[in-house]
Amino acid sequence: MRLAIFVLFVLVVEYYSYVAVRSVLRDVNPSWSWVLWTLYILLSLSVFFSFYAFPHFGRSGWPSVALKYSVNTLVGVFLGKFLIAAILLLADLVMIIPNAISFLLSFKDHPVGNPPEGSRFISRFTFISQTALLLGAALTGGLVYGMTNRYRYQVKRTKVKLKNLPEEFKGMRIAQISDVHSGSFDNPEAVAEGVEAILREKPDLILFTGDLVNDRAGEIVPYKEVFNRLNAPLGVYSVLGNHDYGDYVSWTSEEEKRENLDQLKQHHADMGWRLLVNEHVLLEREDKQIALIGIENWGARGFTKYGDMKKAVAGLDEKGVSAKILMSHDPSHWDAEVRKEYTDIDLTLAGHTHGMQFGIEIPGLKWSPVQYVYKRWAGLYREQDQYLYVNRGYGFIGYQGRLGILPEITLIELT
Repeated sequence: MRLAIFVLFVLVVEYYSYVAVRSVLRDVNPSWSWVLWTLYILLSLSVFFSFYAFPHFGRSGWPSVALKYSVNTLVGVFLGKFLIAAILLLADLVMIIPNAISFLLSFKDHPVGNPPEGSRFISRFTFISQTALLLGAALTGGLVYGMTNRYRYQVKRTKVKLKNLPEEFKGMRIAQISDVHSGSFDNPEAVAEGVEAILREKPDLILFTGDLVNDRAGEIVPYKEVFNRLNAPLGVYSVLGNHDYGDYVSWTSEEEKRENLDQLKQHHADMGWRLLVNEHVLLEREDKQIALIGIENWGARGFTKYGDMKKAVAGLDEKGVSAKILMSHDPSHWDAEVRKEYTDIDLTLAGHTHGMQFGIEIPGLKWSPVQYVYKRWAGLYREQDQYLYVNRGYGFIGYQGRLGILPEITLIELT
């Protein structure tokens, strides 16, 4: 049943996109028309090949080049076609009654069976088709352009005033990165440029908030020498994200899956990153301390809940630490548990959403489709004296690009 619905959906999208192209190319010079038709057919075939590639190449995981380009084709081409189909289908539903009336009235001054040429129905449909095709092409073109932005790192600077911050820690600079997804990378030099951008900021502390790989621990190996260059006076700390556990791969056994996670943890250590697994450490400056807490992935929207806050903060109250910073990969954890049960957590750092790698961020407007799923999806949020910062992600997964939402390096100054 699901397969039948899916096939029907694809056929409807293909039909409407074909109708839109046909209506526009009707008046195009024949010498150009066949070229454009050939291009359209090739793009359509690439979409069908991509649907085929998903189940066949997906077994090898995201390092598969074929799978990467299959996803890009689906995102870039099929979404453009879907937009065209959605506009034309909506137009059909809205205009079905006025179109029928217009068609019947066209016979008033003309013989039956011979409606006037260039009726309002045809001209209006042609205009809508042209508009739909233009918008669909713009979306596809934008997504293709977005593939050139996937290593265009931006530094987002913000100041956070923590109520309980000791004087000795005021002015402390924290660099946060998240969602590296190393299995998606194909340009070590570009990745290294992002690392250099972090080091140029001279942060006091560097924090990584999960998803080092897409699925398999070996994905980070070609980039270990790049990321082990990260260093800071107070250290480099990390936590695990939902992709790090290998939950999206069909392993031959549970033992193989555990070995993969153990190997990934070793990679963190090899790079000089202190992985916090439901635990905390104390950061010290001039005999004053603040707590850094790191938990495993805890998601409120269907993702796994490996994190254990009780275990992570066990014994912390007895140490008399005033300011507390939490690293938790999924931002939904903040509203679901942190704000309700751990009101003494001053600042939570998260990632996970990537800003959907698609959206609009201009002065006065910040939008992405991901906001309809995640209330807190990018940037700084505050409730009473508690703060959450959601990093837009260092890497990418699925769509091999970023349109409007660029990869981020966060620099937080505590005041």
